[in-house]
Amino acid sequence: MKEAEIRRLLAANLLCALSIVLTAVVPSFFLEGFTVLGTHLTWLCVCSVCVGALNVSLHLVLKPSQSPKRSSFAQKISRFLKCCIYFFMSCILFHAIIVLYGAPLIESVTETFLFAVLLSTFTTLQCLCILGPNIQAWIRVFSKNGSPHFSPSSLLHLSPCRVLNNIFTIVCFYLVFSPQVWPISCSLGATFGYMAGLIIAPLWIHWNRKQLTYKSR
Repeated sequence: MKEAEIRRLLAANLLCALSIVLTAVVPSFFLEGFTVLGTHLTWLCVCSVCVGALNVSLHLVLKPSQSPKRSSFAQKISRFLKCCIYFFMSCILFHAIIVLYGAPLIESVTETFLFAVLLSTFTTLQCLCILGPNIQAWIRVFSKNGSPHFSPSSLLHLSPCRVLNNIFTIVCFYLVFSPQVWPISCSLGATFGYMAGLIIAPLWIHWNRKQLTYKSR
């Protein structure tokens, strides 16, 4: 990646991290009694919507140049609907995984599903913005034996974010067994991991820029 691309990536990531901080402060001016812990479900909704909207907006602003072949309006609608379906499937998958890890199956269904939506917003949404509903592109990027020629620089920052996200989530998941309201510890752990990854990833790319540039050729 070029230095300008790294700076643009860092600026976009800092903006995402700032938006998460603002979701804990700004709603208190409009919603009486709003707190991250006291009205946690409301915060989950606000955080997911704000982060999702910002990621989509940044993708539309910072997306690479359009290909010479333009898509028709029907194709764009079909692509959008497929992305929505994949995102919903991701939420269902995360919900099932969380339940398998020990979350309440029938009780607190709303809390578990909103937590799954938050995780999907942190992980799946940005991949959908970059790769779209193209299954072959997903396989080429995330497969161990994927094509070395397919390495979009926009996805390079996802791995550190996801690793830290998962580490914080797993560690905080077991804190739920202490007297806390589900899923406060897990959602906060995932959020802190996501924010840490957003900040660390551009620095990691900057330090390993030569190797990444060589691999992408």
